[in-house]
Amino acid sequence: MMRAALLQSFIRESSPQAIPTSMQHVRVKVHAGVATITMDRPDSRNALDINLITDLQTAFSDVHQEKRVKAIVFVGSGNDFCSGIDLKVLAEIAALPQHESLEQWFALWREFTELLEQILRCPKVVVAAIDGTACGAGLALALASDMMVLSQRAKLSANAVNLGLVGGATTTLLEFRLGGAIASRLALSGDEIDADRTFAMGVCDTPVPVDQIWVAANELATRCTEAPLEAIQANKRLLNEGVGERLFSQLSAAAADSATACTTESATEGIRAFLENRPPQWP
Repeated sequence: MMRAALLQSFIRESSPQAIPTSMQHVRVKVHAGVATITMDRPDSRNALDINLITDLQTAFSDVHQEKRVKAIVFVGSGNDFCSGIDLKVLAEIAALPQHESLEQWFALWREFTELLEQILRCPKVVVAAIDGTACGAGLALALASDMMVLSQRAKLSANAVNLGLVGGATTTLLEFRLGGAIASRLALSGDEIDADRTFAMGVCDTPVPVDQIWVAANELATRCTEAPLEAIQANKRLLNEGVGERLFSQLSAAAADSATACTTESATEGIRAFLENRPPQWP
């Protein structure tokens, strides 16, 4: 009943107000103290290129400074949350001269790591609404958020190993959020887990129907706005900077590992095989 009432209220009241922006791939709207940040590259399953990463950095910065916002719902447009780093971008970088490609890989992973740190340090509660796939770097975005709400068709995976890559940030955040045993299983096997399995692990509440994903995430975010903002900020700082005191240095090291791994023959073959839709032939 609460979710139905929330949805009706959302429809009945004035439309959510968009924050003025020049961003190309991200939309931001605010409703009743909750901002919704939407990744908007549905044709690529919201794959992360440098433009989307930069737009997300801008969006979280804008929302951080927006006084009327007390919590954030983080979603992807279309049928997926985020399919990870755009492998077309990695292939384009691989085609550059070696000294240029290494510099570009480091820049890409550094910018992505800075985005993760920005989400982790955001003083406002961030709820990731996961519909469809959250894969690789997309899973890292979900794990950097404070909480996740999953639709019944949501699927999570850390699949870098299957592409000959190193998902450094994803593995680091898996270990931080879910513990070493689960991180090892997902990062080393590349296995995909569905919403029911994620719920069984205690990562999320009961998965919801697809058409209820925003409502459920907004409901959770709204509940988190009922406490004093100072208390929320202090507790989040304790969780992400106190309990996870090594997290940020680990993320920096993970970015370097991911960039270095992109220079290997296995990574080149894994990326090419994925883009050519064929099984990889590992060197």
